[in-house]
Formats: sequence, C-alpha cells, structure tokens
Amino acid sequence: MTSRRIGRRTLAGTGSVLVAAVLALTVVSPGAADTVPGAPTAPAAPTAPASPTVPDAPDSPTTPAASTTPASTPQVNASKIQGTIESTKQQLTVLVYSASMDKVIPVSVLRPKDTSKPAPVLYLLNGAGGGEDSATWAAKTDYVKFFADKQVNVVTPIGGAFSYYTDWIRDDPVLGRNKWTTFLTKELPPLIDAQFNTTKTNAIAGISMAGTSVMNLAVAAPKLYRAVAAFSGCARTSDPLGQAYIRMVVADRGRGDVNNMWGPPGSLDWVANDPYLNASRLRNMKVYMTAGSGLPGPNDTLTAPLVKGDPMVLANQIVVGGGIEAVVNLCTRELTEKFKAAGVPVQTTFRPNGTHSWAYWATDLHNTWPKLEADLK
Repeated sequence: MTSRRIGRRTLAGTGSVLVAAVLALTVVSPGAADTVPGAPTAPAAPTAPASPTVPDAPDSPTTPAASTTPASTPQVNASKIQGTIESTKQQLTVLVYSASMDKVIPVSVLRPKDTSKPAPVLYLLNGAGGGEDSATWAAKTDYVKFFADKQVNVVTPIGGAFSYYTDWIRDDPVLGRNKWTTFLTKELPPLIDAQFNTTKTNAIAGISMAGTSVMNLAVAAPKLYRAVAAFSGCARTSDPLGQAYIRMVVADRGRGDVNNMWGPPGSLDWVANDPYLNASRLRNMKVYMTAGSGLPGPNDTLTAPLVKGDPMVLANQIVVGGGIEAVVNLCTRELTEKFKAAGVPVQTTFRPNGTHSWAYWATDLHNTWPKLEADLK
C-alpha cells in the first residue's frame, strides 16, 4: 500500500416542542446521547488516522448539480483498489483509494453464498458514526450470519462520520474532505463490479442519518439502483426542523460546519439535497421505509440484548431514542404521502412501538430483504 492518507476517523409535526426537547436532550447531554445507537461522538482530532460521477441529467431545477464540486477534484477514474484483507471466507475488507477524497477508504464486503455465480450488490450504510465507532451493522446486529446463505454482495464503507454521505462544497477543518456522493455513485461501484463478478444490479439501504443519505444518493444516480430502503431516516433537509436535526448531527455531535456541507441552510444546495422535493427522481425504483412510534417496545427493556441490564442505557434509549423516533415517524408519514403523490412505488412499515435503536433496524433489514432480493433479480 502507498503512503497516501488513510481516511480520518473517518423533525414538523408532533410539534416544535417535542423536536426542541429531543434536540436539547441530545445536545445538552452528550454523554447520554452517545448511548443512542447511531449517535456516536465526534472524532478526537481531525488528523487522527482510522483503521462525483456527475449526477444523471436533471429533470427539475432542484436536481443536485455538479457545480459545487471544486474544479481541482481529481478524476474519479483514478480511484482504485489498493488491497484486500480477508477475515473469513465470507467477509473481507477492500482498501479503496478515492481520488475525489484523496484517501483510502476501508470497505467491508460480505460475499454471496455461491461466489462462482454473478451476484447483485446491496450497499448497506451505517449511521451517523460512519462505521468508525461501535454502532455498526457488524457490532450491533446479526447481519453477517443473516447474509451467509444469501446470494448477494453486501458492501459497507467504513468512514464518513457525520458527513451525511454527501458531497460537501468545501473541506471542513474538523470533518475533512467529504465527497461521498462521488465515491458511492461513481468511484466505488465499477471497482466492486470488476473485483467481485457482480450482476451490476444494485440496491442501497441505510439507517438514521444514512436514511436521508440513501435517498439522496438514489436521487443523484437514479439509474444506479433498483431499490432504496431507509430505516428510521428523516429525509426532509430543506424543512426548518429537518435542518435543526442535521445541525445536531453535523455541528453538535460532529463539530463540523454545516455551511461547508451545502452552504448556508436554506440555500439552493439544501433544496437540491431534499428527497421530499426531488421525489420524482425516484419513480423508477422501489422505495421502502420504516419507522417506530417512539413508544417503548419489546427491545426497550432491561433484558433486551443490547441494553444488557444497564438502567442508564435503557433510560436514554427510551427518552432520547423514543423522542427522536417519534419525530422520524411523522417525517416518514409526510414523505410517504409525498412519494405516493409523485408516483413513487413506496412501501412503508410503521411499527406500533419502538425507539431509535439497532434491534429494530436489524428486524427491519430482515423483513425488507425479501423485497430487495426480488427487486435485484
């Protein structure tokens, strides 16, 4: 491997009162908020080491544009796989050099049951921590075991904490250079296809922060994916309450500057990256969404495996995680209606209970997979 840099450690309707309370709880009490799955702390320092194809032609003024990418961005075809590390026969890590971010991104890959036959790809994104913390699909769920007998490549980048997996218009002093739309839609897919004998048929899914990201990635590259799934994501980015949630993730938790992401809130890039306003771009793919009610459910007890009998973890999961999920529920209902009105083939599952936590997302993945599997054939 060369000496190039390795990637840095790497909300309108239940009412303003509820949203403000949730945001205040998470911001004022970071120690408690950190225990909410998918809500990790910021990297200790910007230099700490760890472990865009241009979007399709726009069909509306709000389509994400390539003009925000600095002219000096390297050509994406300079990206390459620099090595692989095999953990098991099923699981390996691919070290991918991203030309747009000028660093190496570790990418976890679960191989299909039968590697002698071409298999489709599911891009599965982690939450706010980007897989750089302990709140990951690998650490919090049985996804490795679940996919062991499935005929699919499951690809998960490790990096992008607090970035919303988007292309930032400027480098950030804390969060560095983020060109995740470019990486995930232009640089990575052809490398994965060439390395792993895929069918070149893709779907994408993500939780929490990445529930917004996967929608925007699908909006930016609608021909790349057959289906998109968002578990407990609130994809309203130009809405004032949605912007408050994004500031909580990027600025309060990640210590980044949201103005370096899409410019000042309310500017054109915020509108361009709002799936609610760009719903028509998703008409030709299947869309799946899930959300709990925020009320305590079967995974919100002291005996729940991820709570491990810790009263503080449980209290935080119910109070903070419950409040966040209540807001997500409303946002998901609004987005569902918008998608239906725009002719998007959307299926939404509203759970009668459940907080913003990993045990529910593991179930969501299990329940959604048969639909994604059918879409990928």
